[in-house]
Amino acid sequence: MDYDAIVLAGGAARRLGGADKPALSVGGRTLLDRVLDACADAATTVVVGGRRATARPVRWAREEPPGGGPVAALDAGLRQTTAELVLVLSADLPFLDRDTVRALLDGVGAAEGALLRDPDGKNQPLVAAYRAEPLRREIALLATEHGRLTGLPLRVVTAELDLTRIAAQPLASFDCDTWEDLAAARARIRDHGTVLDQWITAVKNELGIDLTVDTKTLLDLARDAAHGVARPAAPLTTFLVGYAAAHAAATGADPAQAVAEASRKAADLALRWAAEADADAEQNGSG
Repeated sequence: MDYDAIVLAGGAARRLGGADKPALSVGGRTLLDRVLDACADAATTVVVGGRRATARPVRWAREEPPGGGPVAALDAGLRQTTAELVLVLSADLPFLDRDTVRALLDGVGAAEGALLRDPDGKNQPLVAAYRAEPLRREIALLATEHGRLTGLPLRVVTAELDLTRIAAQPLASFDCDTWEDLAAARARIRDHGTVLDQWITAVKNELGIDLTVDTKTLLDLARDAAHGVARPAAPLTTFLVGYAAAHAAATGADPAQAVAEASRKAADLALRWAAEADADAEQNGSG
């Protein structure tokens, strides 16, 4: 479904000593870029905060006055969106993924929005999808009642809305408010059980490609090339497989199937190569 995204990136980060939090990195990518990847299919993405380099193009907005708080920032973002559904995110969510974003958008249904509920049962209004018009209505009412939006907490906007709660996947709502949080996120990225998936995701984003990677097939190919030919053959072979798959995809083949077929051919060749060496070794031994 069509939606716009608003990413709030203008907080003071007091618990980080005033550091530029969205520009801090986890797994070699900035927190902001990791959030932007999770909503890459938004029709329009507005980042509210000071301009900074991003991996993909976005629109920029600034709350008035700068540093005026989340309601003022949300108002500034809404002024640059047109979609009926608006995804609202903070810029410090290193583990937010596209599946969570899709669950929020699908979860709106007939309600006025859907927000994430973290594993501790706490609602997360900055990891949420909202219908834009109810948000604009509530913000206009607040501006009339208070004469300003500066300093107002986001809950005064969302309190009157009919919202669906979506149970968060582990870590989906994890945010980096302190240096300890940042260190924990970096450690989690490097965890042995997930590091390859995290690395492949990071590389795909760095190279601007969207391809399902069969990690086991490629690792098996690298093993066969290293053991059956020579250790340096592993990276060279996987490079050539990627090149061949890209060439096939350019002629209309499905990229994932092209990788699988090229991997199969190369693995078969490595096994034949190894079989010859084994046969020669056996022959020489028997002779």
